[in-house]
Amino acid sequence: MAEIVVKDFLEAGVHFGHRASRWNPKMRPYIYARRNQIHIIDLKETLRGLLRAKKYLAKVVSQGSLVLFVGTKRQAADPVQAAATKCGMPYVNERWLGGTLTNFRTIRSRLKRLEELESLETTGTLVTYSKKRQSTLNRERKKIFTNLSGIRNMNRLPEALIIVDPRREGIAVKEARLLGVKIVALIDTDSDPDVVDLPIPGNDDSIRSIDLILTHVADAIIDGKAALPEQPQKESPGPAPVPSIS
Repeated sequence: MAEIVVKDFLEAGVHFGHRASRWNPKMRPYIYARRNQIHIIDLKETLRGLLRAKKYLAKVVSQGSLVLFVGTKRQAADPVQAAATKCGMPYVNERWLGGTLTNFRTIRSRLKRLEELESLETTGTLVTYSKKRQSTLNRERKKIFTNLSGIRNMNRLPEALIIVDPRREGIAVKEARLLGVKIVALIDTDSDPDVVDLPIPGNDDSIRSIDLILTHVADAIIDGKAALPEQPQKESPGPAPVPSIS
């Protein structure tokens, strides 16, 4: 796995939390100090959380399971797509559609519809329709593509979600918890750590901070893939236990 350098955390501003007035008291164990009404996150806790997350994710992926990256806020969209693409995992970075996990069959049907619409364009059939009908179908295709392109190759439910800002991604968190899908999250001082299985306390509003954490996570997934045995994997591998680092 890539080496974790605390200096990189400092330069990326990972330690900057929200204003003290916005904090969630449950984040107290992860806060080092308060300066100028801003909470400072304890980077020892960030390091601890990141190491646990990397160990867990590498094991999950080594068993052939999927992990899904989720981050729809503006600052997270590009880092989420880059990290997920780097390690070959699905992602949601535009909008979380309700039922993405709990109604997965319907989501798959929408992706099938996307394939149909793309086929109309590639085969030239689309030009045989009226201008108005072409415009309607193009809008439908673009909408589905924008929302679901990151998960179009996700043929089964993920074992874990990697979430940037669980407070914002509340619907995704609820669906994951309902289905027993583990949640790894970059979580700031205004969020509730109790809804997360493996919290990584850190700045979830800075592009550099998000990018740094997700890069380490993606590297761990790549390492996990390298450990995959050559023989075909079972369709439903057992869940990996959540590791602890003392």
